[in-house]
Amino acid sequence: MFRLLKTAPPTAWFGMIVILAYIVIAIFAPAIAPYGETDIVGPEYDLWSEAHPLGTDNLGRDMMTRLIYGARNTVGIAFVTTIIAFFLGGALGLLAATVGGWADQLLSRLVDVLMAIPQLIFALLILTIVGTSIPAVILVIAVLDSTRVFRLGRAVAMNIVVMDFVEAAKLRGEGLWWIIRAEILPNAMAPLVAEFGLRFCFVFLTISALSFLGLGIQPPTADWGSMVRDNATLITFGDVTPLLPAAAIALLTVAVNFVVDWFLHKTSGLKDV
Repeated sequence: MFRLLKTAPPTAWFGMIVILAYIVIAIFAPAIAPYGETDIVGPEYDLWSEAHPLGTDNLGRDMMTRLIYGARNTVGIAFVTTIIAFFLGGALGLLAATVGGWADQLLSRLVDVLMAIPQLIFALLILTIVGTSIPAVILVIAVLDSTRVFRLGRAVAMNIVVMDFVEAAKLRGEGLWWIIRAEILPNAMAPLVAEFGLRFCFVFLTISALSFLGLGIQPPTADWGSMVRDNATLITFGDVTPLLPAAAIALLTVAVNFVVDWFLHKTSGLKDV
């Protein structure tokens, strides 16, 4: 692992450092933040000062504290959502490619129907009906995003199930799940891991967009998308404070993509020139 990291380009190192910093901030948010997540500590829209390095928001809460807790809430919820989406979509995709026949056709057509509707609009519609609690947000986005994972997992597995070692496992009498776990999944792992990073970015941006529209993570929970919405008025006065949560979203997205690009390059077998 150390030798592999030594070969990483500067962009990958930058991405890994940023991701590590976000993880540390998310884990130790209560110890790092100067105030409580929902504490009102000053007047509304207070200017940057020694007591409030990034000022206060529309309710008088410390913006730096809200940014720090936003890392825990927004990134943590996006990570859990991505794991659920990959478990659901990846398992069904590998199963459909391995079984084939009517099961493959049924799952594929169901996924086609779900993907035919724009994801953000579909999520807004469902969340309006079922409510905007955090479990509802996680499950709705995970189910909708699992369709993309299904398509990738199925496409990758379709090229593997025709290989001789898979046919040999079937002739030995190995069970379906053993074949998926021991023969197909290890050979499909590289593109799936790369897709996990990219899918995390899309889920992260979707949750932030829903929160900005008022149907994502609900107040008083700190969330970067809702922080942009709540403090957007300051932009008209030339204050860059509302752009800080947006910059935090953009920085993490760029960092993850840098790492994913490097991982794809290493697993593709291509050599640097």
